Amino acid sequence: MSQHDQELERRARELYLRASRDVDPAIAGRLRAARRTALARPQHATARRLLLPAGAFAVLALATLTVWQPGGGPPAPTVVAQPGDSEPNDLPPDADVADPALYKDLQFYSWLAYNDTPSSSRK
Repeated sequence: MSQHDQELERRARELYLRASRDVDPAIAGRLRAARRTALARPQHATARRLLLPAGAFAVLALATLTVWQPGGGPPAPTVVAQPGDSEPNDLPPDADVADPALYKDLQFYSWLAYNDTPSSSRK
């Protein structure tokens, strides 16, 4: 630091100290409030700067999990209920997978379903 810079710094400090002693209390209070506000702003700006990358990372992670599902692969095939299944089904099986002979006596199967009693009631 040069001699001229040091002299300028010393004079600036003297003027600051003299002015700070002669300031009206109301103005001094407003200056302190303005100083606190100015010092508080960079903290909020830092938080905002951190939110942008964190939000971008969250969106990227969600997109990745949506596209790539762990333990995934092709979806499981839909199970078609067959006549021998344990769950009762009021609908006939699909024509594509059913035996054509089943459709020959639909009236008999309807009568059987209507008159069939659960096997737990039989002894």
